Amino acid sequence: MTNLQLAIHFFLQIAVILAFCQVVGLIGRRLGQPQVVSEMIAGVLLGPSLLGLFWPELQTRLFPADTMRVLFPVSQLGLAAYMFVVGIEFRVDIVRKQMRSAVAVSLAGMVAPFVLGALLGWYFHGHTNLFPEKTTLLEATVFLGASMCVTAFPMLARIIHFKKLAGTTMGTVALGAGAIDDATAWALLAVVLASFDRNLSYAVANIGGGIAYVLVVLLVIRPLLARWAEGVAARGLLSDREFVGCIVLLALGAWCTDAIGLHAVFGAFVMGAAMPRGLVADELMHRIQPLTVALLLPLFFTYSGLNTQIGLLDSWWLWGMAGLVLLAAVGGKGVACWLAARATGLGNRESLGIGTLMNARGLMELIIINIGLQRGIISPALFATLVIMAVVTTLMASPIFEHLVGRHR
Repeated sequence: MTNLQLAIHFFLQIAVILAFCQVVGLIGRRLGQPQVVSEMIAGVLLGPSLLGLFWPELQTRLFPADTMRVLFPVSQLGLAAYMFVVGIEFRVDIVRKQMRSAVAVSLAGMVAPFVLGALLGWYFHGHTNLFPEKTTLLEATVFLGASMCVTAFPMLARIIHFKKLAGTTMGTVALGAGAIDDATAWALLAVVLASFDRNLSYAVANIGGGIAYVLVVLLVIRPLLARWAEGVAARGLLSDREFVGCIVLLALGAWCTDAIGLHAVFGAFVMGAAMPRGLVADELMHRIQPLTVALLLPLFFTYSGLNTQIGLLDSWWLWGMAGLVLLAAVGGKGVACWLAARATGLGNRESLGIGTLMNARGLMELIIINIGLQRGIISPALFATLVIMAVVTTLMASPIFEHLVGRHR
């Protein structure tokens, strides 16, 4: 396709994606699922798992390979913009008050699933062909452990917003712990990729660069923004030029963490958390959030779903392995986080809610395992197995939350 043809076809894709997401969302809402989960399912249904399975010609015409070059960067923009808004909403004051709980939940949500994932990686590597021959035992155990550690951070943020938990102890502890867990999972992935490429400097740059970025944003950029915000508050107006300046910071933050090997979501989230509260935060959310949630974010979820092929699970043995992975994922993440929250003094209902929310893997899991598949670290069969785990843990989060916590709020 020419550039003009790609641009024209992109408008058709937007119309199909948004309309289909709304239809699936109406059905999902009746089943107690937030719109964000419906968007993930819609993306899977529009891809090779359903549309491509029954109507392959239609699926190819709607989403030809060339158009992915356009859909991908726009979807990443939507994700980064949304995580910027999530960072603005992030209540650092509550995290400080509940630091003990956030750290405990984060540690439990990393250690327990990592150990179970590493054990599964050891078993799969030695007794199955789910890992290619060139993947070493260390790479297999660390990669599967990292896959189990991850939390659906963007999806978690939208579920918390949907449940009206933003700013609450439950929502903030879950977001804080989820952010730490995902950053750790990406650092572990960097170690695997460095080992796979026989280049350990990649892992050092990834982890060290991420720490340096957070320190610069919070210790240098944040105080400068606070001084600037005093002038904005005195005028009572955020000008268009100042708004564009904030968007520039969003883009630079996303670019920076993506360039050092972390995902762009972390740069956008940290930059959002550094934004001054009050008039500046209110104006940014008022201008950015509506279009991002309605238009850009569904493109991200759909793009990820288009790369998912559940049909690769074509035997009872593989479905059994998927069940084993799911059991380890739920026990390692949900149960461990619930127990950690209880151990730090939070109430049982709050702890159950945190454990349930943290257990959702969503599309951050899909991003990690897509990287593993593209780099040849895992086989297509193991990829499909991990997709099942990601989809099921995400689908179960909202109804279980409502059953255990929602009716008592």
